[in-house]
Amino acid sequence: MKNLLIGAALLVSSTAVLADAPGGPNCGWGNMLFEGQSGIGPHFLATTTNGTSGNATFGMTSGTNGCSTDGKLTYGGKKMVSALFDEFSADVAAGDGEALNAVAVAYGVPKAERAAFASLAHRNFSVLYPSENVTADQVAATLETLMKSDAQFAKYAI
Repeated sequence: MKNLLIGAALLVSSTAVLADAPGGPNCGWGNMLFEGQSGIGPHFLATTTNGTSGNATFGMTSGTNGCSTDGKLTYGGKKMVSALFDEFSADVAAGDGEALNAVAVAYGVPKAERAAFASLAHRNFSVLYPSENVTADQVAATLETLMKSDAQFAKYAI
């Protein structure tokens, strides 16, 4: 059941990332076909359309299909902390767990470095969770600060 909840959180969190997709938010036939729609279904279908036909890639290289490479790519890895807030805090306290691993994946930490990431978070539990009233946004901001100050993880911080 826990795997199902984490998978659902990953899926829901990833839909928020689609707005700042490579090529821009209007890039590809999928965006054209599902323009004005919201929710996981249209986002999934638009992404699938763009990915299977390769039209977004063509649009980025040719400047067509509503695509542009002028914008800065973004990623909302911190949204993962919000989606898994309770599970993440328990995993940070323990120093291991699926939610902690999911957050590491969301930040782009490779598998070989995830144990060290878990250790960094665990060692800094009291910094990440200074009180029981701490918010997910505060935890995410503190985690990013910790990552930026660590030579191994600075490159993954947003």
